[in-house]
Amino acid sequence: MVSLPWSYPYPTPPGSGFWGPRTSTIDWCEENYVVSMYVAEAMNTITNGMFVALAAFAIYNAITQKHEKRFILTAMGFALVGVGSWLFHMTLQYEYQLLDELPMIYATCVPTWAVFSYARNKKDTILLGVYIFLGASILTAVYLHFKDPTIHQAGYAVLTGMVLFRSLYLIVTKIEDAHARADMWRTVIIGIVTFLSGYGLWMIDIHFCGTLRHARRAVGMPYGFLLEGHGWWHILTGLGVYYYLVFLEYLRICLVGRAPEYNYVWDWGFFPHVDLKKTTSAKEVKKNN
Repeated sequence: MVSLPWSYPYPTPPGSGFWGPRTSTIDWCEENYVVSMYVAEAMNTITNGMFVALAAFAIYNAITQKHEKRFILTAMGFALVGVGSWLFHMTLQYEYQLLDELPMIYATCVPTWAVFSYARNKKDTILLGVYIFLGASILTAVYLHFKDPTIHQAGYAVLTGMVLFRSLYLIVTKIEDAHARADMWRTVIIGIVTFLSGYGLWMIDIHFCGTLRHARRAVGMPYGFLLEGHGWWHILTGLGVYYYLVFLEYLRICLVGRAPEYNYVWDWGFFPHVDLKKTTSAKEVKKNN
């Protein structure tokens, strides 16, 4: 073990902890119950706080800045993913694994409906919602039957890809304001890079698990916590999803002609949100909603 200040050695993993034997179909690279007997995967649990915190801010911003209810619903789904993932990694129980995985699909269904319903009539919009609901239900049933995480991962990837490419198409074909397009592209690019960086660290965590566990034990706690790739996946994908949610809010605002009412704000140069201009009247906001 490398001698580092304030470093503590990892204990031998116990057979099980407070939550009993693992029932989930997945077990990640983080060693179980080495930090606390009450938390199976400590870092994989705590890092879900990023999802919950960003979702809470997104909900607050959507309410206070008078965004459409679809964005409140999407952010609530985002929060549910964080809570479900927290419970899953804390317990490694199958029922909480489902609470982690299935809300990812359901939360993504809302922006799928939003971007594909643009410029459709009311009847087609309702039919689209029914088709998306049926598709999500079938995917859920298939996944519950086979219990193969690859099915969930593939379904989520397809949905996310559909929403992304449709959104990019709308930028190119419908957004004429150069400044608005620049803000959108900046947000999308940062979001994609952040998301893919998290995915890359997760893949390293999967394929080099033995090496990483050895390295963690070599440096001890808390330094080894920084080598938890799945934890970084939570942090970076949480940020990536937040960027994409903000992008969708602004895209919608521009598509329905409300861009003059809003400012696209970059706090600290990297944290975006879409806020009402101070001069926008409450009467005008109510009329447009």
